[in-house]
Amino acid sequence: MLAVQEKAGFIPNVFLALAHRPKEFRVYFNYHDALMEKESGLSKADMEMIVVATSGENNCQYCVVAHGAVLRIHAKHPLISDQVAVNYRKADITPRQMAMLDFAVKVCNESWAVGEKDIEALKEAGFSEEDIWDIAAITAFFGMSNRLANVLVMEPNAEFYNMAREMS
Repeated sequence: MLAVQEKAGFIPNVFLALAHRPKEFRVYFNYHDALMEKESGLSKADMEMIVVATSGENNCQYCVVAHGAVLRIHAKHPLISDQVAVNYRKADITPRQMAMLDFAVKVCNESWAVGEKDIEALKEAGFSEEDIWDIAAITAFFGMSNRLANVLVMEPNAEFYNMAREMS
């Protein structure tokens, strides 16, 4: 927590809320880091875009606001997180990112309906099998996170709202 506080200048509320159960806290953040901090065919902005789009689908205010800030930082685009959270289909994103988010939202809302046609569409958009796994795993992990944040009535830290909002 101290390292995060040093880097960000504050402790995100998710750390404080999940610290209630230290063993689960460590497992949660170890898996988070395994998914989000590794080398991947997905950029950091892509990963955060998945979180924002699916958190919007799950009505998770905490994750939309917190990961929206991180998305703005990685994408260097002050409007992107709002666009993606509200309606990614009208956002200023690439066709590849559109295919990625179409798949992530389907995994989020209708994982039972995902089939070979969906996988093929991602491959045609340039995603590898490992990338497809990452999209699905990030979506699933944050589905759990969204539900915990909603049940715990987790409030976004005020600091997240203004991060990376300045137009370049």
